Amino acid sequence: MTGDTTLSYAEAVRALGERGRFGVRLGLGRTQALLRQLGDPQRELRGALVAGTNGKGSVLALCGSVLRGAGLRVGETPKPHLVTYRERLQIDGRPIAPDAFAALAARVLPLADRVARRHGEPTEFELLTAMLFRWFADEGVEVALVEVGLGGRLDATHAWDGGVAVVTNVDLDHTDRLGTTIRQIAREKAAIIERGDLAVTGATGEALSVIRGRARRVGAPLTVAAPAPLVRHDRDGIVARLPRLGDVIVGLRGRHQAANLAVADATMDALAAAGIAATDDRQRRDGYAAARWPGRLELLGVGGRDVLLDGAHNPAGAAALAQALDDLRPHLSPGSVTLVMGAMADKDVAGIVAALSRSAALRGATVIATRVGANRALEAADLAALWRATDVPAQVLVSGDPMTALDLALEQAEGAVVVAGSLYLVGAVRARLFDDPLLRDPVPEGGG
Repeated sequence: MTGDTTLSYAEAVRALGERGRFGVRLGLGRTQALLRQLGDPQRELRGALVAGTNGKGSVLALCGSVLRGAGLRVGETPKPHLVTYRERLQIDGRPIAPDAFAALAARVLPLADRVARRHGEPTEFELLTAMLFRWFADEGVEVALVEVGLGGRLDATHAWDGGVAVVTNVDLDHTDRLGTTIRQIAREKAAIIERGDLAVTGATGEALSVIRGRARRVGAPLTVAAPAPLVRHDRDGIVARLPRLGDVIVGLRGRHQAANLAVADATMDALAAAGIAATDDRQRRDGYAAARWPGRLELLGVGGRDVLLDGAHNPAGAAALAQALDDLRPHLSPGSVTLVMGAMADKDVAGIVAALSRSAALRGATVIATRVGANRALEAADLAALWRATDVPAQVLVSGDPMTALDLALEQAEGAVVVAGSLYLVGAVRARLFDDPLLRDPVPEGGG
């Protein structure tokens, strides 16, 4: 493939997906080499690099909403995508257009062979990271909000330093790659804090001590953001109290968003102090209230029934969903809950089930176990067995196809339907239930 090759959108996605055979390979050398070939566009960008076990996407959603409302041109990198690959590259809340994505891919993919000769084959995520920085620079992004993919120290996104480094929190996840203890994982995430940065964290305990140590060693001022006190919650979001702003409406559901709000507001302070983006109190209030984060405690109305979508793909995320379900229960469709769940086999599925089983709202529920449409998916029967080992559901059903499982839930559910356990599942269900014109991909030639 040469740099002049023209690709269709479908060909671009296919070519990137084929790089998946190289797996997840931590290290910065390949990404740095790709970026050099592209003229080091990351050096033209300032903003926040956001790491953490949970809450990264929520912090991006909150900060992005404020910055867009203030009239700034904002680049964001939410991941993983739910409906279309293009969601991973966004400016001003809109995903990259199919033709622009294909043109970027045609520009970057030929560089993979050059880089491979010295550094090894670039992965799919590394190529995508190079694409996003080139696109952000070409489009004149004023503030970049970039979510770390895995860990931090050796993640491809760490080839960039935007001036503000954020670690939302630290919990056990990806222990096969990041370490088996909180301290080990915290060291990987804290490494995104570089000399000259302003740093923000919502971490506590031993993770916080590791992050403090890193910030001290590189001379980076660190703000520790304690969770904002929760004032109230309802079906539309929460109200939490910030030191300067007082009571603030947040358009994201779940009491755990009070912690993400505190981190987001501290990040906004850091962006202002670094001379990157200043916002006033009204812009912050309006932005937090307008924030939305698809597929994360997202509430849809389907035929008069509430359908709640949430990834909950690790035990900490599942615990947040369990609490949110109990808080939201009085505000949802009356009757027993039906949970449609699918999970990836390489996740701590037993831990996820255990965390969800602590929700009082799921007592007497119907659980429909399904299989996510991905190679690493856990078999529906194995997931069902984990649920049958608890005393929570009234019944556990197995439906191997996610859409059949959804149909079954919508037909038979007495009350609200909850879809959780994997963002792959949530994305497939969301695409079925919610048609967003911005997320429609072109149909390949010869397609239906």
